[in-house]
Amino acid sequence: MKISLLNSSVFVLVLTLSFSVSWGALSSILEVTPGSEDFISCLESNSKSFASDSQLIFTPANASFLPVWEVAIQNTRYLKPSTPKPSVIVTPVNETLIQTALYCAKKHDYEIRIRSGGHDYEALSYSADVPFVMIDFTNMRSIDVDVANSTAWVQTGATLGELYYAISQKTNTLFFPGGTCPTVGVGGYMGGGGYGNLLRKYGAAADNAVDVRFVDVNGNILDRKLMGEDLFWAIRGGGSSSFGIVLAWKLRLVLVPPKVTVFQINKTLEEGLTEIFYKYQYVAPTIDRNLLIRAQVLSEYIGNTTMKTIRVLFEGIYQGTSDALLPLLDKKFPELGVTREICEEMASVRSIVVFWGLPSSTPVEILTNRSAITKLNNKVKSDYVRTPIPITGLKKIWNKFMENDESALLMMYPFGGRMNDYSETAIPYPHRAGVLLQVLKSVNFNGQTSDTTPTSLSRLVWMQSLEELLTPYVSKNPREAYSNYNDLDLGVGNANYKEASVWGERYWKRGNFKKLIRIKAKVDPHNFFRHPQSIPVFSSPLSSFK
Repeated sequence: MKISLLNSSVFVLVLTLSFSVSWGALSSILEVTPGSEDFISCLESNSKSFASDSQLIFTPANASFLPVWEVAIQNTRYLKPSTPKPSVIVTPVNETLIQTALYCAKKHDYEIRIRSGGHDYEALSYSADVPFVMIDFTNMRSIDVDVANSTAWVQTGATLGELYYAISQKTNTLFFPGGTCPTVGVGGYMGGGGYGNLLRKYGAAADNAVDVRFVDVNGNILDRKLMGEDLFWAIRGGGSSSFGIVLAWKLRLVLVPPKVTVFQINKTLEEGLTEIFYKYQYVAPTIDRNLLIRAQVLSEYIGNTTMKTIRVLFEGIYQGTSDALLPLLDKKFPELGVTREICEEMASVRSIVVFWGLPSSTPVEILTNRSAITKLNNKVKSDYVRTPIPITGLKKIWNKFMENDESALLMMYPFGGRMNDYSETAIPYPHRAGVLLQVLKSVNFNGQTSDTTPTSLSRLVWMQSLEELLTPYVSKNPREAYSNYNDLDLGVGNANYKEASVWGERYWKRGNFKKLIRIKAKVDPHNFFRHPQSIPVFSSPLSSFK
């Protein structure tokens, strides 16, 4: 794999510092805080290149510590003094420093948190209530696209936007079936399974991982062959940070046409939305797998009146021309009212810009500019719909949204197509055949000073009431959830299987969750790699839990 560092504001900042090899000078510059000197001294003792490595280490007393910690936080809900922070941040540029940091964290009883893009919804990659070292991959983000073999090696710190842009610079007929948020880090995204606009044609992102570079709990660097198929299965959707540290993924690139067709159309209650959405649930998961139609549900006031309505934004992307798309929609879904005038043909890379809510004229280079993409400030939950929601249920949902202060969003992704071809045990991500829609539920805290103001708390109460209202209309036994949309409200207990199953079976279902636990017990028996919803290790054999 070719290693070529991309420009990074953090990296440039780091390189402006000048460090001495001596411990006295190091402690003066780093201003080593109590409780971190043991870890840093260990790094110094075990590094052959500490003069350069020391430039990549930050403690809370260092002036650069807070900017380095803050820069990749994508949910501004956690940008506050009360959020627990690392004892040390390590921003490696090579694999050796990662191995050394792992050794020293184990030796001195620090936990490790691994951050690639900083997009996790519960801050688990950069916060913890115990002393911990954060390994931030911002400086390890090289991408090597191999057009001839339709693959790409991508380091953990790269974002999806950087990956898409790198592919587009080599070819317009290959792409990667990933998500539409360009600032999501490849490392964590792949570890949860990953879905996006190509899932109906090519499956989940992790279905298209073909190899990996990975550091296990003993510091060994493994690839797929060395780790074996069980561990390779586990890290593709089972939460890779529960098992070790992914350094890079080798991804299969998939065929796309030179131009795809994108359309966006809004429908309101006054335009027959309820009946249109009811049919959408039948059409979107079963139509030609070259077409994906995402739906976003919002409430809003009608003009300058005090009357409210529901608006759904239907966003479609078709792997082909509008000449082929329009007859398909005229036959299968004429009620949607898509016309040639609202269709736009563009390269796949530009469709990512549009689906992120930016004008199609926006230069695609924005996908590589992490600071140019608006950050979020929200609380997220997820669900899966396996049976179409009846008209009566849709009306209840609309009424619930009418109660909201315009801070809420439902985003629906249709499944079907290629997703139906995979067994739910193919990888740990189990939400496959029979799923009609994956649902993201969100409330934001925009306009609030924190997530604990009276208004913010009322929004969270509203979210919980929506959760209860949806119960009859979403999957059951278990009520499924998406692990990349981590939600600590589901529970964090893991003293035994009964406790852990409350949240674990929702993310992975019983068979996959038990298999993940068995693999975890083999590769990390002392549970070093852990966080509140990591794959647990039990003192009693798994067979003793029913």
